[in-house]
Amino acid sequence: MINSEMNKLYIVSPAELEIERFSEDLKLILDQVEISCFRLALSTLDENIIAKVADMTRYICHSRDVAIVIEDHFLFVKKHGLDGVHLSDGPRNVGKARKELGKELIIGAFCGNSKHNGITAAEAGADYVSFGPLCETILKDGTIANPDLFTWWSTMIEIPVVAEGGLNKKVINDLKNVTDFLAFGDELWRDNNPLNKLNQLLSFLD
Repeated sequence: MINSEMNKLYIVSPAELEIERFSEDLKLILDQVEISCFRLALSTLDENIIAKVADMTRYICHSRDVAIVIEDHFLFVKKHGLDGVHLSDGPRNVGKARKELGKELIIGAFCGNSKHNGITAAEAGADYVSFGPLCETILKDGTIANPDLFTWWSTMIEIPVVAEGGLNKKVINDLKNVTDFLAFGDELWRDNNPLNKLNQLLSFLD
């Protein structure tokens, strides 16, 4: 089993998936690599599909002592025995989610490249914040989260920070000493062998 001592690893599901194939890919990754957290981040709004995949991935994760959070749908957390929620809209709903979930469950907040939103989310009760994307993109407005943001955060703020969106060799080398978690998502699922791709990316931590 691979153990990353400096950076904890975080896996994000694809927005769309084929349940049987994905479950096998996820098991392979969790059995071979030490993962701290898995995020279920489906694009569908079909409650039955979300519930089915949430139950399946919860079983896979909890049987391997991996925390599982769901993106945005915090009302699913207690109902399906999940460990928390990851909010994709920054600090906006952190307070509401905390009221619903209580003190013990995990709340994370994606804050783009905004230091202000990150601080606001932390003050509202988030357990971690994430920043990204991390490399040039034509998606949305093209804004990226620069290494300086992670350096500042890791120096000034106590709650953990997650780097996500476009992890590659350069980004990993730039951020490995200034982020608590590296979150791998589409970088893996675009590859025919997600486990091999993850191992390749983790080799850049050496």
